[in-house]
Amino acid sequence: MNTRKLVRIAVIAALYAAITIVLHPLSYGVVQVRVSEALTVVPFIFPESIVGLFLGCLIANIYGGLGMIDIVFGSIATLIAGYLTRKMPGVWLAPLPPVLVNAVVVAFILKIVIGAPLVLSMVYVGVGQALACYGLGLPLLYLLKNYKWDE
Repeated sequence: MNTRKLVRIAVIAALYAAITIVLHPLSYGVVQVRVSEALTVVPFIFPESIVGLFLGCLIANIYGGLGMIDIVFGSIATLIAGYLTRKMPGVWLAPLPPVLVNAVVVAFILKIVIGAPLVLSMVYVGVGQALACYGLGLPLLYLLKNYKWDE
């Protein structure tokens, strides 16, 4: 792996963690819009960013207060969503895996840890994910796709 890709992994991890932690009131809970989830579209262009998203989410979830189940399974959900995003056939579908995977996994985490209602949590988390991934992530993806990268 070249230096450029390693730096990209580190920057994605740092951005994800920092944005999530700084925007703590929006980032955690049953009703959440984790703004950093906008970055989950980046694997569509840069596959190495999957690792950065996983590491950033892992760090962010340490600060989230839901314990090991969230740290482990929330981070794995982001890893899976990043991998699936990379496999999407088109730009408009790229944000869909993080929306669906997190709506399901995070809702189960919230149900187990704080007793939140499962279906309602899926709806709330799904809507928050859609706002972050489609409202912020899709424009970011178009911006990144149009930029000339020296690979």
